[in-house]
Amino acid sequence: MFESLADRLQGTLDKLRSKGKLTEKDIDATLREVRIALLEADVNFKVVKTFVRRIKERATEENVSKSLTPAQQIVKIVHAELIEVLGGEAVKLKLASQPPTSIVMAGLQGSGKTTHCGKLALQLKKKGNHPLLVACDLQRPAAVRQLQILGEGIEVPVFAEGAETGGDSIAVARAGLEEAKRLGRDIVIFDTAGRLAIDEELMLQLEQIVATVDPHYTFLVVDAMVGQDAVTTAEHFNEKIPIEGVILTKLDGDARGGAALSVREVVGKPIYFVGLGEKLEDFEAFYPDRLAGRILGMGDVLTLIEKAEEAFDAEQAQEMERKLRQAQFTLEDFLEQMQQVKKMGSLTNLVKLIPGMGAQLKGVSLDDAEIVRVECIIQSMTPEERRNPDIINGSRRQRIARGAGSSVQDVNALLREFREVQTMMKGLLGPSGQKGKFRRLRGANLGNMSEMTDFPR
Repeated sequence: MFESLADRLQGTLDKLRSKGKLTEKDIDATLREVRIALLEADVNFKVVKTFVRRIKERATEENVSKSLTPAQQIVKIVHAELIEVLGGEAVKLKLASQPPTSIVMAGLQGSGKTTHCGKLALQLKKKGNHPLLVACDLQRPAAVRQLQILGEGIEVPVFAEGAETGGDSIAVARAGLEEAKRLGRDIVIFDTAGRLAIDEELMLQLEQIVATVDPHYTFLVVDAMVGQDAVTTAEHFNEKIPIEGVILTKLDGDARGGAALSVREVVGKPIYFVGLGEKLEDFEAFYPDRLAGRILGMGDVLTLIEKAEEAFDAEQAQEMERKLRQAQFTLEDFLEQMQQVKKMGSLTNLVKLIPGMGAQLKGVSLDDAEIVRVECIIQSMTPEERRNPDIINGSRRQRIARGAGSSVQDVNALLREFREVQTMMKGLLGPSGQKGKFRRLRGANLGNMSEMTDFPR
């Protein structure tokens, strides 16, 4: 996400690093480039004007031109203002003291509303909550069935009684709320109907549902790829019904990112969550400071840590550390660790969360299919071969290659890489006093990444 905007801003700010001292002319030229980059990213022109003005004021007030590291000062100011534009402090979902907490999902047709009902339910379930999905979209063909399929996939119940096409959405919403209370569900999520455009019928139905269930949160689901239209949609909805916040979808496909940088400033409503892909797991809480860091190429270590903690089991992590310390790390363990990394998402996206790595690997394609290829090779081995790769001779390599649909050269490469990992681990755990480094990096074991307290920023 934000590839175009991030490239332009990073390129503009990088030009300052070669200057030992900045003049007012240098600052003006930089701000002109920043303004162009934001406008090209489809950021609202009023937001751009305010953003650039605030940077100019702070640059003058903080006397950047006399700073020992003027480029860093400018980057610091731009970073702070980006956070402000994106909403400042992150907002979190607060559960009602008297359950269930009711959430109404509103938005135009095609914004990904039904899918994101499932994504939100899955995230809440992972946190230990017990959501119920209620199918109130009775206009779109198969909307009810889509929600039921999503619910089955994440093992969350879906209330759809009386939800026949052309039925009464308000009655379904009312009955769904009562069902949540009866079942003891602590959260109830209402999937409402959308339209291709805002009309009176849509808004009237939403107003009636909101009046019926009196939700604690009404989230507007907005497609980030439509640019400024997303902001206009948010403004119109906010005029009709009390919107508590915004969920931005398809942010992974929005190379420009103007909607995310505009909606909070223009509409005055915070962004709570963002959708980052097609999978139900591709859904994150929105953190302005983290996103600002990604845009400026600073990475996002906290999100990387959270993904690792979610994917890796603490007991497995301790067991893996024990094996590494005792030089018992096998190809079976290697396979298990790769499968855990896959749970964290795309390799390309993960690398971008590491400070500085995005710029270093720009233009380099990290193929997730490589992990699948390695998995196939290891799974073509016998249990004995996985535990003791030294017994894999020429004929065994040919058999493994045939079984994996690969080549002997690929098998050789994997075995060579595995030995390099073993050697690296022995070095980290050897008598040279590098155990502290091991605890922070954990090499193949990412399960305790929260210990990476001195990661370079």
